[in-house]
Amino acid sequence: MARRIPCVLMRGGTSRGPFLLAADLPVDPQRRDAVLMRIMGSPDALQLDGLGGGKSLTSKVAIVGPSREPGADVDYLFAQVKVHEARVDTRPNCGNMLSGVGPFAIEAGLVQAQHPETVVRIFNLNTRTHVEAVVQTPGGVVQYEGDTRIDGVREPAAPVKLTFLDATGSMTGSLLPTGRAIDLIEGLEVSCIDMAMPVFIVAAAALGKRGDETPEELEADRPLFERLAKVRLRAGELMGLGDVKSAVVPKPVLVSAPRHGGSITSRYFTPLTCHRSHAATGALAVATCAVLPGSVAQRFVDPALARGGAIVVEHPAGRIEVDLELSGPPDRPQVRRASLVRTARRIFEGHVVLPEALFH
Repeated sequence: MARRIPCVLMRGGTSRGPFLLAADLPVDPQRRDAVLMRIMGSPDALQLDGLGGGKSLTSKVAIVGPSREPGADVDYLFAQVKVHEARVDTRPNCGNMLSGVGPFAIEAGLVQAQHPETVVRIFNLNTRTHVEAVVQTPGGVVQYEGDTRIDGVREPAAPVKLTFLDATGSMTGSLLPTGRAIDLIEGLEVSCIDMAMPVFIVAAAALGKRGDETPEELEADRPLFERLAKVRLRAGELMGLGDVKSAVVPKPVLVSAPRHGGSITSRYFTPLTCHRSHAATGALAVATCAVLPGSVAQRFVDPALARGGAIVVEHPAGRIEVDLELSGPPDRPQVRRASLVRTARRIFEGHVVLPEALFH
C-alpha cells in the first residue's frame, strides 16, 4: 500500500530539493527522517531510487508549516539528507533553500500575498532565528521570472531579499564561541565564527594554497582534507558543539585576498567537498568575520569596511554580496541585520509516492 504526499521541487539559491508541508510528515523525528531518506533515495551514491542528485547541494529538504512563534508567519525546518549514510542532519540552517520558503509558503496558502511584494516572516527551527523574505508578488501572484542574476545559477529570476534579524550565535549562542577572534589549532591561526552558520576560517596561504583554486583542485588534495578534518574536530570542541565527527558543522572556510574587485575570496567546504559556489549562510559568516578586529578574514579586506555596508565575497562561480548593518564600538561591532539577495524557481509539483509502512 502506498501513500502520496504533496511535493514541490524547487531551486533555492544555488541548492535544490523538495519542499514539503510539515502536516504531511510524521511528527516523530525518527519516522520523519526515514521518510525523508526514502524521498531522496539515501543512502546511495546516485540516490537512484529518489529525488536526490547524488551531491550534498541536491540532497536537501525544506519542511514548512504555520508558525506559533511570535512575529513569524511560517516555520522552516531544513534537513540535510546524507547521500552515503542513512542519516539526516537538522542542526544547521541553509540560506539558499531558505530563499524558496517565502514563495512556497505563499503558494501553499500559508501567507496571504500582497501587491507588489510580500514580506514573509520565517522562523528557522534549526537555529531558532528569524528571517524576513521579500517576495515579488505583483497582482498577488508569486513572480519567478526576472532579471536578477546570482552567480552559480544560469538563468536570471525574480529577486528574493533575505534579511537575517538575529543570526548571531545561531547554534552556539555567541558570535565568537571560543571568546577569541583567533585560536591556534593544529598549528594554524583559526577564526571560529557563529553567524547564521558555525564556521572556522583559515587563511588559504597557511595551508599552502593560493585561495582561488577550483573546487576540483582542492578536492584532489587529500592531505588538505585530512588536515581540515583534524582542525574541524578541535574547532567543534572549542566552539561548544561537542564531538562533530558525524555532524556537518562547523564548516571549514579558506580565505584570501580578492581577485575580481570584491572584498574577499572564499572557498567554502560542506564539509567533505568544496562548494561549487557558496552557501548563503556561509557568506554571512565570512562577511561578518571580515569586519571583526583581529580575525583571520579582516587581514584581507579594505579597512573602510570596518563599519559594515556591502561585503562582496568572491567564490568559485562568481560572487555574493552581503549587506551588514553594524552597531556598537569599532573594536567590538555587533551585527544588527544582515541581508542578501537570492533567487528561486518552482521546478515541478505533484506527489511523492512512499510505502505506507513508513508512517506507522
